[in-house]
Amino acid sequence: MGMKDQFQDKAEQLADQAKKRSGQGRDRRDEASERSSQTQDSMRERGSQSEDSERRRQEAQDRFDQDYDA
Repeated sequence: MGMKDQFQDKAEQLADQAKKRSGQGRDRRDEASERSSQTQDSMRERGSQSEDSERRRQEAQDRFDQDYDA
């Protein structure tokens, strides 16, 4: 085995490692993107829940005020 073969083998190994790492990086980005979208979804749900509870509180206050005025 000559020096040329050794360098060629090493180059192939490095190329394979680079391909594996780029695939892992893509997977990590996909996972991070998925987590981010899940967080945004849960925040939207919380926002709608707080709006709903605020609406209910306001309705209860209005009913109380109407009963008190009568």
